Amino acid sequence: MMDINSSRTGKVRSGLPPHRWTKVDDPDGLAVVASHATVIAGGGPAGLTAAYELSKHGHSCVVLESDPNLVGGISRTDQYKGYRFDIGGHRFFSKSAEVNAIWREILGDQFVTRSRLSRIYYNRKFFHYPLKPVDALMKLGPWRAALILASYLKATLKPIKPERSFEDWVVNRFGRLLFEIFFKTYTEKVWGMPTNEITAEWAAQRIKGLSLVRAVTNALFGSRKSNGEVIKTLIESFQYPRLGPGQMWECARDKIREKGGAVHLDRRVVQIEHDGSAVTTFVTKDSNGKLTAYHGENFVSTLPIRELIRCMSPQPPDAVVKAAESLRYRDFLTVVLIVDRAETFPDTWIYIHEPDVRLGRVQNFKNWSPDLVPDPTKSSLGLEYFCFEGDDLWTMPDAELIELGKREMDKMGLIAASEVSDGCVVRMPKAYPVYDDAYQGHLAVIRAWLKNLPNLELAGRNGMHKYNNQDHSMMTAVLAARNILGLGQFDTWKVNTDAEYHEEGSEAEDTTGRIVPRKISAT
Repeated sequence: MMDINSSRTGKVRSGLPPHRWTKVDDPDGLAVVASHATVIAGGGPAGLTAAYELSKHGHSCVVLESDPNLVGGISRTDQYKGYRFDIGGHRFFSKSAEVNAIWREILGDQFVTRSRLSRIYYNRKFFHYPLKPVDALMKLGPWRAALILASYLKATLKPIKPERSFEDWVVNRFGRLLFEIFFKTYTEKVWGMPTNEITAEWAAQRIKGLSLVRAVTNALFGSRKSNGEVIKTLIESFQYPRLGPGQMWECARDKIREKGGAVHLDRRVVQIEHDGSAVTTFVTKDSNGKLTAYHGENFVSTLPIRELIRCMSPQPPDAVVKAAESLRYRDFLTVVLIVDRAETFPDTWIYIHEPDVRLGRVQNFKNWSPDLVPDPTKSSLGLEYFCFEGDDLWTMPDAELIELGKREMDKMGLIAASEVSDGCVVRMPKAYPVYDDAYQGHLAVIRAWLKNLPNLELAGRNGMHKYNNQDHSMMTAVLAARNILGLGQFDTWKVNTDAEYHEEGSEAEDTTGRIVPRKISAT
């Protein structure tokens, strides 16, 4: 649970101006100058949550979203010929009572309860996820099962020391063969780096001290912590908006407007003006090249930090710019296939561990909600490919990506290529912030300079370069809004994703956000 009271800082807010619009004849070509008490960059979960919290208190605010049609960011719901689909899957489950209350306030009775079934697909077989070792060993066959047990015993008797990499950590607890089958391929697909270059602490956080013995015990006797709490990863059902996660953020947009706030689409922030002691203006450009200046007393940014620094006018010192340019992101794209079959497989999503395909994960949208598919005789699948912006996958033409998806699904035997009647492609840049061995130092340089601009709050996954889930991004936005409203002084950087991470770390550790793979330092 995210502890708000432990996140206090000494920041104090000043008075707030009224909302006003001013038509101007600006020599720089700004068609309109708008003034709000708070200006928010980004219409994803964090930006819209901040605006929702502010507008509930009658506070003038505006959200600036670059997309001309949709809100929700990575949590939006796209549409193609009546088919609605996620950019990745988005379960609505949180340990935070406040976040759950916000979801209910916004969406009301539009949630459906879904049973979770997510499996691993390897060697043309389905395996339970999280792994159930008895099931896995039976499906792998007696000979391979024996080899896995022998590999595990070898790792137990002769563990790798020192334990520096993700690969070392997993091999020591599961054996090399099980590591190669169930950990190596998928991890490298998602993060685009070899497992022997990812630090061991990421494994320690994400796989939570498991061993093969403990995994077998959990499979036989259940998976609970000592206090009886259910492990979040193992939740068997969850809430989901009837029309996809975008329905939540479309409703949030409407409620913000009803309460007097504003949400402006097709407004990409291209310049952030400041005087060295405060931000004064966000300047946006629409798809026609028209500029708009948004003045305010307070500002919230959910922009990727690298983009935030690039937009600063005047530019920060060279060291800050260099630090921002050093931050990296992992991107991904979704190939949506329309399948001429009423049912495909029972899973909500499948992890693809086959090493001979590039596909990483498959979403079965009909099993998230039947209302995502307009024709009950058909299904729609979202094939997720993890990539870097500009690489061969990212730049591949849509038609070729659709053919790749059809070919790989056919090759694995999940659906026949001949059953696919249509498809489309959606690209999502900067889906995941990447932590290399120097990211913390870069972020420290940037944060130190941003302290000179106390009326600028950062929130959200990319806004803080933290691999947060949706609910944790929302909580950073709630606290940012409360800072602005004068309802407390909170340090949004101390919002952590899971209570157990916070409890196991020292107070000096940066436990904000989910741990993300880091490269091993050369030193």
